[in-house]
Amino acid sequence: MERGRKVVELRDVSVYHTDGDSKQIKPSDELVLSDVNLTVCEGEMVYFIGRVGSGKSSLLKTLYAELQLCKGEGFVAGMNLRKLRRKDIPHLRRKMGIVFQDYRLLDDRNVFYNLYDVMKATGWSKESDIRRRIDEVLSLVGLETKAYKMPHELSGGEQQRLVIARSLINSPQLLLADEPTGNLDPVTADEIMRLFKVISSRGCAIIMSTHNTALIEQYPARTIMFSKGKMSEIDIESNFNG
Repeated sequence: MERGRKVVELRDVSVYHTDGDSKQIKPSDELVLSDVNLTVCEGEMVYFIGRVGSGKSSLLKTLYAELQLCKGEGFVAGMNLRKLRRKDIPHLRRKMGIVFQDYRLLDDRNVFYNLYDVMKATGWSKESDIRRRIDEVLSLVGLETKAYKMPHELSGGEQQRLVIARSLINSPQLLLADEPTGNLDPVTADEIMRLFKVISSRGCAIIMSTHNTALIEQYPARTIMFSKGKMSEIDIESNFNG
């Protein structure tokens, strides 16, 4: 199948934990990953697997500019990570969705206003457009009847669906998901994976870190293994069935 346009392109990247905003590598900076080369195209789904501390989350943080890219070349949604200024970071993040394991919902606001407030903060102004888009994303994630529920009234799976809805508000080119099924039971995790498949089929690239190899077997896609400060693409069938 012909691949679409590149959404992520990393060339000879090294990922560091730094102690400041400088893009210059200092002796005190900790090297987490080296020789990272990765291309992800629109509509692709890619899994990151590996032990805790192997660098999966650090690379995701580099992609959404929480960690500075100090070495190598990196492009995400058409933006150059090496040339990114602090004031450019919100613009970058509007081009992507981020799904955290711990949800990070606003507990004092209902489902509708968890989305509404994000939209107002990211530049939406016309009330009719806001309400139409909220209806669209809630319908996509199966929460169209839950708009006026508070987060604590939702199940864990419903809360994760709300997080996904929030991440889709600005029609992102890329969705980053850090252990999105880690706190969910197998049936609910399966529902989330089915939803991700729908999202990727609509052209959004998805990068998901996970420890759940059963899900990868059920929903196979490109898989990147993180180990000993390096990453490499692995063959799913030979690793699980060999």
